[in-house]
Amino acid sequence: MEKQKVCLTIAGLDPSGGAGIIADIKAFRAFGCFATAAITSITFQNTQGVFGAVHQTAETVRKQILPILEDFEVASVKTGMLPTREIIEEVAEIISKNNIKNFIVDPVVRSTSGYDLIDDESLKALIDKLFPLASIVTPNIPETERICGMKIQRLEDFDKAALKIVSMGAKAVLIKGGHLYFEKIERSLKPIYISPKARRSARKAVDLLFFDGERKAFVAEYIETKATHGTGCTLASAIAAGLALGKNLQEAVFEAKKFVTNAILTSPNIGKGFPPINV
Repeated sequence: MEKQKVCLTIAGLDPSGGAGIIADIKAFRAFGCFATAAITSITFQNTQGVFGAVHQTAETVRKQILPILEDFEVASVKTGMLPTREIIEEVAEIISKNNIKNFIVDPVVRSTSGYDLIDDESLKALIDKLFPLASIVTPNIPETERICGMKIQRLEDFDKAALKIVSMGAKAVLIKGGHLYFEKIERSLKPIYISPKARRSARKAVDLLFFDGERKAFVAEYIETKATHGTGCTLASAIAAGLALGKNLQEAVFEAKKFVTNAILTSPNIGKGFPPINV
């Protein structure tokens, strides 16, 4: 039998299953990859919010990761919630020493319900230690605003923010635009439409990818929904899976964006708060 590509997620546990490592594992499996995971924090949450968390130590995170890397040929690693400076520094050392080729950093700083998941000291460590190692960094708009110290209100702001993040050492950055919608997309952006419906839609959601001095705009229909729980985790994990399978960055982002759009549209609509998407 052909060997499956192995993907590793280093992230927090969402017991409700909508986000974090459970969503990551679902996404890896949906793309046909073998899923492995290391838990950085046990959160207490459901679709209505995050009510607290107990973080792992750097040592326990290391002891979860190293046996996986020693046993498997890991094709990609994706990080999510990294709650402390010590954990971030430990992960950075492991990634660097093991020469991980496909390393995706999803800078999780705040939950959908508004709960802060990382403090300023840890965020600085994330930027300083992990961004220079990342194949791609995937912040949403609120995360981008916090990382860059600026407001994101127009497509031009995406450019400024992306240049800042690239200057921090990231090889590529995907700024996820689900918190905004646009009615017109400039042709100069050379938009890549996820589906024919996205081209016709009056409101469009735009994710902008910056790499090697190029800019690519991935356009989907803007969906009015509360079903957003797990979108960021799933998108980053889908990109990780795509890269593990040998797709180039543009192909991996396109397939991931398409996957997440369909997952939002087919949400199981469960829970009393922000329903999970259908990973």
